[in-house]
Formats: sequence, C-alpha cells, structure tokens
Amino acid sequence: MTQAIKKSLRDSAAMRWTALLLLALAMFCSYIFMDILSPIKDLMQIERGWDSLAFGTMQGSEVFLNVFVFFLIFAGIILDKMGVRFTAVLSGAVMLVGAIIKWYAVSDSFIGSGLETWFTNNLNYIPLFDELGVSPFYEGMPASAKLAACGFMIFGCGCEMAGITVSRGIVKWFKGREMALAMGSEMALARLGVATCMIFSPFFAKLGGNVSVSRSVAFGVVLLCIALIMFVVYFFMDRKLDKQTGEAEEKDDPFKISDLGQILKSSGFWLVALLCVLYYSAIFPFQKYAVNMLQCNLTLTPPEEGSFWASQSVTIVQFIIMLIVAATAFASNFQKKAGLKRGLLCLSVVALIVYCYMGYMRQSAESIFAVFPLLAMGITPILGNYVDHKGKAATMLVLGSLLLIGCHLTFAFILPMFKGSTVGGIIVAYITILVLGSSFSLVPASLWPSVPKLVDSKIIGSAYALIFWIQNIGLWLFPLLIGSVLEKTNEGVTDPTAFDYTWPLVMLACLGVAALILGLVLKVVDRKKGIGLEEPNIKE
Repeated sequence: MTQAIKKSLRDSAAMRWTALLLLALAMFCSYIFMDILSPIKDLMQIERGWDSLAFGTMQGSEVFLNVFVFFLIFAGIILDKMGVRFTAVLSGAVMLVGAIIKWYAVSDSFIGSGLETWFTNNLNYIPLFDELGVSPFYEGMPASAKLAACGFMIFGCGCEMAGITVSRGIVKWFKGREMALAMGSEMALARLGVATCMIFSPFFAKLGGNVSVSRSVAFGVVLLCIALIMFVVYFFMDRKLDKQTGEAEEKDDPFKISDLGQILKSSGFWLVALLCVLYYSAIFPFQKYAVNMLQCNLTLTPPEEGSFWASQSVTIVQFIIMLIVAATAFASNFQKKAGLKRGLLCLSVVALIVYCYMGYMRQSAESIFAVFPLLAMGITPILGNYVDHKGKAATMLVLGSLLLIGCHLTFAFILPMFKGSTVGGIIVAYITILVLGSSFSLVPASLWPSVPKLVDSKIIGSAYALIFWIQNIGLWLFPLLIGSVLEKTNEGVTDPTAFDYTWPLVMLACLGVAALILGLVLKVVDRKKGIGLEEPNIKE
C-alpha cells in the first residue's frame, strides 16, 4: 500500500498541477459566462429594453435556486456522497443547459415567439416569494429577461456546484502540499475569465458593425462546452488516482444532518462564512455594473472610424498582450533563477503598460476594466506560497478588506472629480481597478485553504457548500440592490451612460467595513481557540 501511494499521480508535481489546470480552465470558462452580459449592459437596455432594475434582477437570479431552494446544500451532500469527479461532470452539464436557455432568451428567435407571449403574461406574481420580497421576477419585467433569469438560475446551480467541487478537488490533490498556492493559482486563472469576458463580449456583440447581444452569449455557450470536456478529462484522471491509492470515491458513512450541525457549531466557520459573503458581495455584483460605472464616470471619445483603434483586430492584439501580462507575471513566481524571474517581471510590467495604453487609445470602458485580474495573476501565487509556508491567513483577510474599502470610496468620490479629464480619469481608474483586483486575490489565497482547518475532512464538501450558500445570499441580493438604488437615485435618467453611481458604491464600501471588523474578530478568535488560521499549511 505504501509503495502504491508513493507512485500515485498525486505525488507527481506535474500530474497534480495538470489536474489543477483542468479544473481551473473549466472555471475560467464559467467565469466568462457568469459576466457575459456585464460589459454590454448599455446594449441590453437599447436592444432588449432592460433597465437597471431588470438587469439587476436577472443578474441576481443566478444564485436564486442555490439560496431559496437550498440547491447548494444538496450539492454539498452530492459531493460528499458521490465524490469529486461525478459532481464535476454533473456541474458542467448543468451549466451548459442553463447557458443554452439564456442564449435563446436573448436571441432574435425568441422575439415574437409564443414563448415570449407566455413569459410576458406569466410569472408576474409568485406566491410567497412576492410577499417575502424575494421573487426573481416582477410585473413589467421584459419577457427576455425572465427567461434569461430562468436559464441563469440553472447555470448558477451548476456554477456554484462546480465551485465547491473544484475546492474539494484541490484539497484532495494538494492537502499537505502547496494547497494555498494551488487554490490561489486556480482562482487567478479563473479570474482571467473576467478580463476575457470584458474584452470579447462587446467584440462579438458588435462584430461586423451589426449589434447582436446573442452572439456574446453564444460565445459563452461554446466555452462551457469546453468546460464540460475539461471536467470529463479530469474524471478519468481522478479515477486513476483512486485506483492507485486505494481510496474510495464515495463515502462509507451515510450523510447525517448532524454533520451539518457539527459545522454550524464552529464559531470560526461562521466568521469565515460571513467574511466570505461580505467580501464577495462587494466584488461580484460590482463586476456586473463596473463597465457601466466607468462609462458614466469617464470622459470617453470613440476613436475615429476606419482607424486601427476602432477596428476589430485591435481587440485580438489587446487580448494577446493581456495573456502575455498574465503568463509572464504568473510564471515569474515559479522561477528559481533570479535573472529569469526579474526578466519575466519586467516583460510583464512592460506588457501591462502597453495594454493600458491600448485601452486608453480605444477609449473603451470594457477594455479598461479588463485589467481587473491582471495584477492578481502575479501576486496570487506569491500570497498563496506565503500562506503555505508562513501563515497569516486572517491578517491577509483584514488587509484585503482595507483595500476593498479604499477602492470603492475612490470610485464613488475621487473618480467623478476627474470627469472631463480624459487622461487623469483613466489613470485613476486603472490604478484603482488593479488594486481592487489584487485585494480580491487575498481571499482565495487565505480564506479557502483555511476551511480544512475548521471541519473534519469527511464533511468538507458540505462545509464548502454551506459557505457558498451563505455567500450566494449576498450574490443574489446585491445585484438587485445596486439596480434598485440606481433607479431610485437616477429618476428620469434615460441615457445608460449618465447614471450617478455614488450611493451603490458607498453601499459596497460599507460591506468592506463590516468585513474589516469581522476579520479583526477572527484574528482574536483564532488566537484564543488555536484554530491555526495564522499558521502555515506546510509544516517545515
């Protein structure tokens, strides 16, 4: 048995990082689809009549079933009972089904169909949910937004199931090794999907000079087909690992409700879960409105028609440069030769400057916000490696909260002061977006690897599911709140690029303040109870 374990795939660095790459690429594709409509909010209002309330309601619907039908809890139970590989393939299939429905909802085929008539006349009142004020629909909501919300709900079930499955898979392959580095690296690559979405969603929507929002969604559907393939390949790789080690994929012990009780009794678990919901609620809902926020606060002049900066080819060039930034910054963390490490970092910095210059010349809000994950690509592995060898996970969460507060307040009060200053406004936007992205990298590098320290390994899937469920409450609520606050503070504003985003951003900054307080409390609890959050994952 000992000999078998020594020869397992998990003990090969190349094999376990290959497993990580498969999981990360699948999440990369899902992150693209998650925000596929975010950079074209203005086009959705023009082409499909979605105002801010309809847009926010549809975006919040992604997690509706996870929160109110408790699907995420069931997903955790499925994960603990059926194992990583089965749940991974299932999640990929569910995401794809939901994505196809959403694509049809925004396609031209839906317009004038009998299904459009049905959705117009129905789902205007949902008993109980309407009374509680949590309905995913409302009277007067465009039919296309209603059906898109239905598809997004199904996609959200698969996406969040994939999220807990990937976290569990990383624990399985990396526990006792470079787990924080692996989790940070996976999330860094997955978040490159946000940048890819910001670049290519408007590209496909405006391809050939003919606006079609359904092309953007179709692009996401194709990528989710690739994600499903990645999960299938991982399925066979993970099965081979279990055959080598003799580990059983399914649990011998039946799932018990008391297992959830064991999790819920942990004060450390609750603090981590609440930190998660506060932090992610200040980021993911913001991403869905960030491009429109920049359109409203920056003075952008479209480049001259027929110039290189107005062409379709500039999008491809900019994306290639983005990949160079991400790849060189990420790879620099794994170089042992100081000269090569510095060379890669210099190349990354130069490529980042070139990318930012191109974004300025394009005068494009979506390409400006696309820098969001680029700095994180370089520092997330550093942070993960630090947590693995030095610890200080709770301290990093406090630091991330401070940066989060500063960034949202900058967007709310400082960025509007540069309205009219083309260069100054874009510089402030770039710096703030890069810092916000880097603060976001503190969470996967420090929070997710801390969960195995809080609960027994047998129920870690359920623990991740509970955290994701609590997180999903915020991800459902805050897109709706942002849309509602925008509508109420911008009454009479019909231009989708003229909204005042001050109060939604202040609201998100308050989430950062609450996260900061909880982070400080977590440090105290960790010190008193000896949870080990400040201790390294790898014992020297």
